[in-house]
Amino acid sequence: MKFFIYIIILTSFMLTAACSWKDKWVKGKIEKEEESKRAYLLGYKLGDNAKRLFKDEEEQNVFLIGVYHSIKGKKPLLDPKELEQKGRGSLHKHRHPEEEKKNMEQGKKFLEENKKKSGVKETASGLQYKVLKEGTGKSPAATDSVEVHYRGTLIDGKEFDSSYKRNETITFPLKGVIPGWTEGLQLMKEGAKYEFYIPPGLAYGPSGTPGIPPNSVLVFEVELIKVK
Repeated sequence: MKFFIYIIILTSFMLTAACSWKDKWVKGKIEKEEESKRAYLLGYKLGDNAKRLFKDEEEQNVFLIGVYHSIKGKKPLLDPKELEQKGRGSLHKHRHPEEEKKNMEQGKKFLEENKKKSGVKETASGLQYKVLKEGTGKSPAATDSVEVHYRGTLIDGKEFDSSYKRNETITFPLKGVIPGWTEGLQLMKEGAKYEFYIPPGLAYGPSGTPGIPPNSVLVFEVELIKVK
């Protein structure tokens, strides 16, 4: 037990020390390389999720050790069967069936009413969109990267993300985002501005993500700047 606590303390110290001298290095990487920016954002969101699940600092450190072991391909400290069972149990423990059902029903009603509105179209997958401005450039393929400006809200109008507020466009590979974006951006041409209404099955589903409740329909205003 003492040895285990020592490992946690040592890992925590190493992580803290790393932050003090590597922040500048990471900042340089994410300013120059899109893949590094994507890695940092995914890591930050993963940490944000973990912070909500594990309030105790020691448990947060145990979580970090688990991530390290997984990335480095080390043998897990739990039996693989137990690891799978505990993982399923943990996910189930933090789900809220009533909220999931409520959001699903509200989202379904919203989409049913929304598709009747003037200018709104729906694809075979259930993705809805409205053309705010047509573009004149090229359209991206699923294998391309794109540069966009965007604003994302829930159906009640609550904003959860905006590149406009950061005054900075974002570039990402289309195959690395939610299915609603992968499909929707391919409908656009450079210079276009669309509004997307994305059902939960094409977004974050019953798990949700920080700032986005489970089974949420997402509304995105997206401007396609450039196909790369």
